[in-house]
Amino acid sequence: MRDYRKIQAWVLGDDRAVKIYKAVRSFPPEDLYGLSRQMSRAAYSVPSNIAEGSARSSDRDYLNFLQIARGSLSELQFIL
Repeated sequence: MRDYRKIQAWVLGDDRAVKIYKAVRSFPPEDLYGLSRQMSRAAYSVPSNIAEGSARSSDRDYLNFLQIARGSLSELQFIL
């Protein structure tokens, strides 16, 4: 099992997710289920999938979760 906390992509992704969470709290209430929610979900998906993938026993599974994290990062970049 890999220690996801030592993976630089997880460190950066976690930091970004926390910053986005704090930023969207200042969004207007009418956007609660709009863009702010989508941003938060995409942001937290990046480090979450890296962490989950690092717990998988096969390299194939690990790479699959990294690809999902990469897709979430692309989604977040588009929204921003």
